Formats: sequence, C-alpha cells, structure tokens
Amino acid sequence: MSEQDVMPVAAFSLYQPLSGLIRRAPVTYPPGTPLREPVERMYREHIGSIVVANADMLPLGIVTANDLLGRVLLQGRELSVPIESAMSARPVCLPTDATAHDAVLAMARHGVRYVLVIERNGRLVGVVSRSDVYGTQQIVPEDVVSPLVSARSSSELADAAAAARRFAKNLVTQGLAADKVIQWTTSLNDFVTSQAIELMKARFPLPQVAWSWMAFGSEGRLEQTLSTEQNNGIVFASPESDAVAEELRAQFLPFAQAVNQLLDECGFPLGRGQSMAGNAACCLSVDEWQGRFREWIVGADVKVLLTAGIFFDFRSLYGAVELVDDLRAWLVPFAQQHTAFLKPLAANALQVVPPLGMVRAFVLDKKNAFPNTIDLKTGGVRPYVDAIRVLALANGIAATGTVARMQALGAVAGFSAEDVQAATDGFHFLQMLRLRNQQQQGGNDASVNRLNPYKLNRLERQILRHAFMQARRLQQRLKADYKL
Repeated sequence: MSEQDVMPVAAFSLYQPLSGLIRRAPVTYPPGTPLREPVERMYREHIGSIVVANADMLPLGIVTANDLLGRVLLQGRELSVPIESAMSARPVCLPTDATAHDAVLAMARHGVRYVLVIERNGRLVGVVSRSDVYGTQQIVPEDVVSPLVSARSSSELADAAAAARRFAKNLVTQGLAADKVIQWTTSLNDFVTSQAIELMKARFPLPQVAWSWMAFGSEGRLEQTLSTEQNNGIVFASPESDAVAEELRAQFLPFAQAVNQLLDECGFPLGRGQSMAGNAACCLSVDEWQGRFREWIVGADVKVLLTAGIFFDFRSLYGAVELVDDLRAWLVPFAQQHTAFLKPLAANALQVVPPLGMVRAFVLDKKNAFPNTIDLKTGGVRPYVDAIRVLALANGIAATGTVARMQALGAVAGFSAEDVQAATDGFHFLQMLRLRNQQQQGGNDASVNRLNPYKLNRLERQILRHAFMQARRLQQRLKADYKL
C-alpha cells in the first residue's frame, strides 16, 4: 500500500473501522519467492509494504522499505535471497472491525508503521499504514507520542503526559474541530494508560490468566476532554471456582492500585465514585462482570442505575480484547431482552434538564459556588450521553461512543438523517465550548465546565440554545417511549 494513498481529513475519524481504511487488495508473495520481483514491484507501483503469506492467505510476515534497507542493502545481500529473509516476522495484526484508534495505539506500542487487517479466521484482507490512520495531516507529531510510549519511569511518564496535555490544549487554540481534538486527546490518554500498565506490570507478579484493562465513562466512549478523572476496571478469564477468582483478584489489586496511583500522578485524578480497577468491585472475572450487569438490569433499581450508567460504556484499553468482546456480545442482547430496567434508566436520564429558559434564553445557576453560569457537562453533554445510551441499549446497539450510537440509531430507531446530524452537531458544539473553557482555565475542578452563556457572541448563543434544544428533544423521545 502506498504511503500516498490517504484519506481526506474531512472523512477521517478515529472511530472508523479498519475495513473502511483499506485502499487496495494486499500485495502478497509466498515464502520462497526470490526477493528481486517483490522489490521491483514495490518500486514500480510505489508500494510501501508487501506481505508474506501462505496459500490460505495467513500472514507470515511483512516487508517494508526499512526492512529492505536494514536486512538486505546494508548487509550486502543479493536480491536472489528468499523474501522471508527480509521480512519482519509476527507482524502486528488487527481484526477488520478494529478501529483506526486501535491501530494508532498498536503502531505506537510496537513502533511500526503498518498493521495487517485480518478476518476473525486469520485470513489477510488488507494493510493499513500510519498515514491511513493519521489522515492526510499528521496532527499528532512523533515527538509527542514517542515519550509516552517509551517512558521508563513514573516521572518520565508524568512529564510526557503533561507535555501531551499541553499539546492537546494547543489543538484547541489552533481551532481544530472538537470531535478531532477529543479523539486525539483520548488516544494520547490511552498511550499514558497503556504505558502506566506496562511500567507496573514489570513491578508486580501477575497471575497467568487472560485479562484486560477496561475503560468506562467518557474514556470508554472515546470522549475525553482536557479535564477528566479515572473510570476503569479489570476483567479476567473466569476460573473454575469463586475461591480461585478471589485469589486472582488479590493478585491483581496491588498492581491495579499502583496503576491508578501513577495515573493520578500523570494528571488523571482518582475517580470520586471509586469506579477504578484498584477497587475490588471493579476487578472481576467475566462471569462476575456478567453477574454485576445482571443485577443492575434485572434489579432495575433507580438509585443503583444512577451510578451504574457509565459501566455500560466500556471498552478494552489493554490486554485480552476478546474478553471484553465476549462480555459485550453477552450484554447487548441481554439488555435488549430485559426491557424493565430501561424505564428507570430513562428516568435517571431525565433528572438533569438542559438549562433553557422561558423568559430568558438560559437558566443560570444562582445559589452555588459558580453564580450566573451554566454547567456545560451536567446540563449539556450529560443529557445527550444518558438519553442516547438508553436508546442504544433498547435497540441492541453495541457501539459505546455517543455519536456512533446516534448514527446507529438513525438506521434502527426512526431518527431521520436530519435528526442524527442535528444531534451530532449539537453534541460537538457543547464539547467545543467545554474544550475552549478548559483550555483557557486549566485545572481539573468543577469550574472548567462552567460558562456564562451571555459572554458568548450572539451567534454562539443561538447555536448553544439549539444544542440544548436537541438534547431536550432526545429527552422527549425517552418520555414518549417510556411514558414518563
């Protein structure tokens, strides 16, 4: 695949599945092929990589220009040698439904410029390059990413995380669209978390069992802004007994607590709700996570569901992704079949209403620490997130991102293309205001989401009002669906 075959910036999204980034059929050669023909083809057709695959299209390795330079040219080898002598074995592979975000993480973690895209049976379907997943503009330069994935101490990682936050703030200053800033901010934060896990893995003896670090809430939705706290957990393969599960948990918890502490030092405050991997209630086997979701869904307790919502926004951030995939594959139909819990979940989603006024355009807070302001997160973003989460669960949608869920709802829940676009635009505008506020104020307290709307210009106030109106329409849909 040519490094020049890239996607227009307007069309690029880190949420995009890798199947949509494949530009051409992969160029493959069987092992034993003399190297001359593949090299000549790479030069003639401007191909950046060639895959060595067997007759069943199972990849054995990849040959890139760097491989040719290091393993052939600099060693003075002839082009008559077999192709496998120049290949990098055990190439990084991702499934077709993995996202561009997954590819960004994999490339950074393994220090490669290409990932192979494979079907679930292992058959090769394409190659995606660094240029493909970064878009036509390399928004995040190497000198921001490299220190995050190469940090060898807690202090190095904390310094690299601070630099990444400064860079993310600069993206806001430069006027990059809110959705792009949020996607890249989440990716940079994922680099921090992945490296924190790597550093702590080296210090703690972990059990020999498949496990994955999960992200919940805004991190799970790939919607992190410049100010965010931790919401994470661990899932591990279910053992043969509850007693063994307790033993495994006891081994995971010191490690998880150390990761949580390091992330706090890197600028991600400990979650106030204790929804963190270092808490025993968030370090569970697959069976135990299923049991916890089953209690929430079957119990349908309004008060319990009020704090449980963020757990439905989970994704794998590190480790055995198949455990998280299996958990989601169980949860989505189970939630759709047990509809009783959706009504109290919808009722919770209606507890906070957008601050729209009857006389004045906005209802400002008067009796709190931030008078004459509105809360962009609680009164703006949260109504979107909570309402769309309920609608997604009701319609069996597996996506976790708010926009991805909304787009999926357009196909199954009677939302018109205009409705979907209006909700998407409103959500992104609120996020843009949050980012701008956070960039200007700094810090990580409640003030970063506070804004006096009358300090905006007239056009922005009109757009803000329409954004709140879209959130209200989503809540009205919940009221109608669940007779609330």
